Amino acid sequence: MVMKTVAAGLAGSLLLATAAFAAESTTTTTSTTIKSNTTAASYQGDWRGSKLVGVKVYNNNNENVGSIDDLLLDKSGNVKGVVIGVGGFLGMGEHLVAVSFDQVKFSDQPVQSTTASNAPASGTTSSTTPPASTTTTGAATGTSSSTMSSKNRWYPDHAMINATKDQLKAMPEFKYSE
Repeated sequence: MVMKTVAAGLAGSLLLATAAFAAESTTTTTSTTIKSNTTAASYQGDWRGSKLVGVKVYNNNNENVGSIDDLLLDKSGNVKGVVIGVGGFLGMGEHLVAVSFDQVKFSDQPVQSTTASNAPASGTTSSTTPPASTTTTGAATGTSSSTMSSKNRWYPDHAMINATKDQLKAMPEFKYSE
C-alpha cells in the first residue's frame, strides 16, 4: 500500500513538472536591439569621464592648486560642475569645492616648465604657460594635438582655473548630500 502511494505521488509530481516545463517553453521573450550608427572612430578626440577624475588643476601661474575629484552632471547627462580637491596630504584635510564646468579649461599639452641654464645654486625653475591654442573649455570637440601620444589619449593632460589655491580654499566646502 505504501508503495502504491509513493508511486502515485511520483507520477503526480512528474505530471506537474511536465506542465510547468511546457508553460515555461510557451512564454515568448521579447528582446530589443540597440542599433548604433556610430563607430569608435567617431569618438576620437573625446574624453572619458572616468579619466578626468584625478587630472591635476593648475592656475594661470602654473601652480598646482588641486585635482579633479568628481564631475557633476544634470539629468540629461551634461556636465554642469567640477569638484576640485584642494590642499590636503594623502587624502587627509582635502577641501572640496565645486566650480562651474565653464570655469575650467583643459589642455592636451603637458605643463611646460624649464630649468634656467644660469640658475643659482638653489636650483630655482621658471615656468611658462602652455600655448593657448591647445586649451579648450568643456568637452573636446575636434581638437588636434601635435604629439602622437596626447592625440591617442582619452583624457587631457591637465586642467586650468583662474584662481589661486588660497582663493579655492576660501570657497564654501562642497558636501555630498545623501
